[in-house]
Amino acid sequence: MRILKGIIILWMSLFIFAGFAQTPPPLPHGTVFGIKPNDIGPIAAEQLEPSMAKKTRVTTAIRGKIIRVTKSKGGWFEIDGGKGKVIAAHFKNYNISLPKALRGRVVIIEGVAQKQFIADDMQHFAGDTVVGKKQHMVNANPKQRLAFEVRGLMVDK
Repeated sequence: MRILKGIIILWMSLFIFAGFAQTPPPLPHGTVFGIKPNDIGPIAAEQLEPSMAKKTRVTTAIRGKIIRVTKSKGGWFEIDGGKGKVIAAHFKNYNISLPKALRGRVVIIEGVAQKQFIADDMQHFAGDTVVGKKQHMVNANPKQRLAFEVRGLMVDK
């Protein structure tokens, strides 16, 4: 009788622990965060910088692969920009929380893309171009020169 009780307790604990060990379901195709982006004709993330040309800001929809979610609260994440470049993106609405499971998924995002500049980039327009020791010693990361303020995100693949 004592052995039977032990087997029953062992069997029940096995099912209880197996229930807690399950992984959450993956995000289904079409899951939307924020507003639903305009999915008609989004440009590839690799083509964003060339399509901006000399514009510093542009409102657009892009399609790209999420490298990682840096901060869930506020929706901070990074998208692969092609050729080793990274597009840093965050939601305009801070109340949006992104799951870490978005890593590696292809998404369509809509919002405002803008180029990031350092102080020396526009000094020649101001007429006070400095050289030598007074020159800024800040080296911007050439692989991360774009920021994207997202209004809406939809999981594509």
